[in-house]
Amino acid sequence: MKRPLIITGIIIAFLGVFLYNALKEVTPTEIENAPDWLPIEEAMTKAEQDNRLIIIDIYEVGCQFCRAMNRDVYPAPSTRAVIDRDFYPVKINGNSEETITFMGEEMSQQTFANSLGLTAFPFTVIMDHNGNVINSRRGYMGVQDLTQFMRNAREKVVEG
Repeated sequence: MKRPLIITGIIIAFLGVFLYNALKEVTPTEIENAPDWLPIEEAMTKAEQDNRLIIIDIYEVGCQFCRAMNRDVYPAPSTRAVIDRDFYPVKINGNSEETITFMGEEMSQQTFANSLGLTAFPFTVIMDHNGNVINSRRGYMGVQDLTQFMRNAREKVVEG
């Protein structure tokens, strides 16, 4: 009679420890040196005042490449240097129904992402303070690719 109880107790303890460790692994952690992501309305106002561009990272919660960019690419020192000098960063969940205000119009984040031509995640867009898209690119970009993408967009604006 005691033997099945002991075995059941051991199994429950094992499952509890396993579940605790599994949940600890997927819990998001604070990423060091991550950009200070702004709401789109605030970024547009600041971009107009400071003559900067806006970089929009459109992501999906389950996207592994989105997480990799968020974890490895955006916090990289060279990426942060370009963002901090020339851009205001915005993060948009491409599947969210959460409302944002863009150019005085309220819409869901998903509708906004689709209006920018979203085709896959991650999707990176660079726009000016008037809402004009300078450039966009879908898919994962490493540190060098993203840094070059941002520099090219900046040069395109400077050249007119």
